Amino acid sequence: MSPTNTAGELHAFRRRRERGILRVTGRDRIEWLNGLLTNDLKSREGPRACAALWLTPQGRMITDVIVLELGTETWLDVPASLATTLAGRLDGMIFAEDARVEDVSSEFTSTGVYGSDAVDLLREAMAPGSTKDAADPTALAIGRAHDGAVVYTHAIGSGLPGVHVYQPQATAERFEAAMLTARRRLDDHEATVLRVERGIPEFLVDMGDETIPLEAGLDDTISHTKGCYVGQEIIVRIRDRAHGRVARKLVGLRVTAETVPPVPQGIMSDGRQAGRVTSAVMSTAVGHPIALATLLRDFTAPGTSVVLEDGTPAVVTALPFVR
Repeated sequence: MSPTNTAGELHAFRRRRERGILRVTGRDRIEWLNGLLTNDLKSREGPRACAALWLTPQGRMITDVIVLELGTETWLDVPASLATTLAGRLDGMIFAEDARVEDVSSEFTSTGVYGSDAVDLLREAMAPGSTKDAADPTALAIGRAHDGAVVYTHAIGSGLPGVHVYQPQATAERFEAAMLTARRRLDDHEATVLRVERGIPEFLVDMGDETIPLEAGLDDTISHTKGCYVGQEIIVRIRDRAHGRVARKLVGLRVTAETVPPVPQGIMSDGRQAGRVTSAVMSTAVGHPIALATLLRDFTAPGTSVVLEDGTPAVVTALPFVR
């Protein structure tokens, strides 16, 4: 079954089980987090949301994160498999600040609700008086729906129109059952296809702890006007001295074969090791297999022919495959 409606627009929802939630409390939490994460968490007041990164001093990724500022506490949407470890590492970064971090992934969960009408759909489900500015991608709404408190924001980081809904685990099943009247459930494989078609790398899959964010095209998660954050020196050096040039880069691959190649595997070009393919899917929108890969700079020009280690030919393609 297609995840789109008759007009070709995505109308679906899915539980984001690959994501966990950390809760940060304390009066110093925003100032403290702003000194750790790459984006500017102080650029506006009130409930808000943004994508950011936590880097090492060497500019490598520790994690990606969606920051949800609720006004009285801050939630961090992080990879679920890292949530407990990240909570411990963040706790170890607190010195004199009034801040506390806890992994609340067992208490709260998130659901992606996709479609251009998702905001209106959530407004109808929310209690009277709950509002959200559909034109503001940083806006965050807090209210009640289906007998439970929910927080929702635009579907940051998905490349899709829609919203991410955060709520207690205890009410999520009831909420999703209600969504079935207007949406169909999207499975994990379909979600991966949509992600690859939109050229969105997933942490721990297409990028990892050796990745510099500029290699993965994550420029929009970095503020170049805020004060210092961990790893800033490396990012500024690449931006200003190297004029944004990085040693390797995330690219798309058009696989010139009928079947989807296994991943991960290496990539060759003219007998040289050129990089690694990390995600591959059969794209119904494009009509053939496509993939995400990280290639050395010499091989990243669109149209460059490469060969996967298993002999599958492919051609470098600009991202995204689908807008």
